[in-house]
Amino acid sequence: MLRQARTFLEMIKFEHTVFALPFAYVGMVLAAKGWPSGYQFLWITVAMIAARTFGMGANRLIDLRFDRLNPRTQDWPLSAGRLSAWVAWVALGLSAAVLAGAAWRLGSLPLRLLPAAYIILIAYSFTKRFTWLSHFALGFVDGLAPVGAWVGVRNSLFTAADLPAWILLLTVTLWMGGVDAIYGCADYAFDRQQGLHSLAARYGVAVALRVSDLSHALAVVLLLVLGLWMPLGWIYWLGLLAVIALLFYEHSLIHPSDLSRINLAFFNVNGYISLTLFVAVLAGYLIR
Repeated sequence: MLRQARTFLEMIKFEHTVFALPFAYVGMVLAAKGWPSGYQFLWITVAMIAARTFGMGANRLIDLRFDRLNPRTQDWPLSAGRLSAWVAWVALGLSAAVLAGAAWRLGSLPLRLLPAAYIILIAYSFTKRFTWLSHFALGFVDGLAPVGAWVGVRNSLFTAADLPAWILLLTVTLWMGGVDAIYGCADYAFDRQQGLHSLAARYGVAVALRVSDLSHALAVVLLLVLGLWMPLGWIYWLGLLAVIALLFYEHSLIHPSDLSRINLAFFNVNGYISLTLFVAVLAGYLIR
């Protein structure tokens, strides 16, 4: 069982929680205008980890037929048979239960929004079957992380004071959508063969990379708006400059004729970007 549990964590790439969790903490810190209570921090962390586990587990089960055919994913635990499907289903149920418990602990609004969260976490896995906007569907799912954390602190989402949460939702949607557009270039030939949809499969790798450039530029504009709206102090602006530099570096790694460094651009650089932004936001409140 322990071996299967470790294999499940490998399947969902648990270590890549570093992408979404810092963005959740950005929403948490902005909502609290500093560091929240230890209680809120604990249950927001539990909720984010459970939500990502649920979403990734569902994605692997839903896409299993394609993962078994794709040379890039054939060696993944579930598609290679190193993980039993029933273990994945059990883990999916457990993560759903943990997410529900965390939402209940955080307040009435998180609990009321929970059914919509389950639907979105499952539905995005089907979007690649019918639209090249699937990249931004994934971005929207990741964008729910800071929104969920905001709601977990404030128990509010639909007032004028909640506008920063919506700015974060759109920012992360564009950021992660641009990231996934890059990553999707690795599968463009397979996607075309299987009738799956992505920017690269539909319009070519060069167009996918240009759309990624535009998405990240718009995300930076929104981060500028966020810094002016709150405001967050001079350290935030230094952090934003670092994020911009990292984005330039990420895009310099990929060229339509050379996709060999996609993993470096996708995994390493974007982990640094999310952590940098979180530290900049937190320091913006703690150091004036």
